[in-house]
Amino acid sequence: MPRYELIKDEIGSIAKYVPGKSIEDIVKTYGLEPSSVIKLGSNENPLGPSPKAVEALIENAQGISIYPSADARELVDAISEYTDIPAANIVASGPGMDGLLDGMARLVITNGDEVVITTPTFSYYEIAARANGATTVYVQREKDFSINVDKLLAALTPNTKMIFLCSPNNPTGNVIPEEDILKIATATDALVFVDEAYVEFAEKNVAHLVTQHDNIIVGRTFSKAFGLAGIRMGYGIMPEWLREEYMKIATPFNVSTAAMAAGIAALSDTEHLNKSIELAVKGKKFLQEKLPFKVYDTQANFVLVDVAPHKARDVTNELLKKGIIVRDCTSFAHAGLSLIRVTIGTQEQNEKVVKAFSDI
Repeated sequence: MPRYELIKDEIGSIAKYVPGKSIEDIVKTYGLEPSSVIKLGSNENPLGPSPKAVEALIENAQGISIYPSADARELVDAISEYTDIPAANIVASGPGMDGLLDGMARLVITNGDEVVITTPTFSYYEIAARANGATTVYVQREKDFSINVDKLLAALTPNTKMIFLCSPNNPTGNVIPEEDILKIATATDALVFVDEAYVEFAEKNVAHLVTQHDNIIVGRTFSKAFGLAGIRMGYGIMPEWLREEYMKIATPFNVSTAAMAAGIAALSDTEHLNKSIELAVKGKKFLQEKLPFKVYDTQANFVLVDVAPHKARDVTNELLKKGIIVRDCTSFAHAGLSLIRVTIGTQEQNEKVVKAFSDI
């Protein structure tokens, strides 16, 4: 038997996840100095991690020969205090929130099931679902990237197992009103997964709904506002009944000792978190006022720019030559050909971005 025949049929038609460009890629391709490259394509925190998190990481490095707690209880307790949600409703996940997505898909999806995805949005929902045998059903967002709830409900069938909602949405930055999430959750027995990766930058969150509705899950990450993308850590907030089932299939020891220590420290550093949020708020206003293209409003740490009549691919390539990495959104389903996602950087970085766009 040829080796490739060992691979599940579902995997063959899945497109690879397309990450943002790395600094190393651009330096090698265009012969630039690494220090001159601005990376604003992956929505990382331009202030970096909390100094307290770095200190905790170093202090706990000596303990990496010992397995951490299997359920990351210390981190879960810290998350519980941060969110004001009982620990019985929380699971820690690694790597990042992606680990939570994989776990939930493995828990509930079998061949023949359907998942509903509102596009354009984060593409990994599709990968996690299809790898476990699901059929993906797309509900395209409106022109302003809001969700037409009636259209979404019309897409549900008895085979629908999960509905993925990203709020604030990646790559558009808009939030889904709580009443819309409630309307969806009460109209179905399917699990409603609300991705709140960028929630620290938003005006509201829906974590409290988890203790009121037994089919709502909220996923979060330490990669964005907390600046810990490199240690790949996230968490889920879910009903108690679902947490009990999830822990049966969760990968044991999936959050390292050092990562837990860094996460706990980051949660305690409200000063650094507030600075990160303030930077995004000020930077958003600057980019909205200064960029010479249409800029959508956002409640995340990035802005979505429509460079029509130019093509996003052409503009991003020109920016790469100048050492500025942004995200061409062409790979996002139903995003069209002219949208670019730009992470909000420092004031100096934002000014360079505005000049580069203006030159184009």
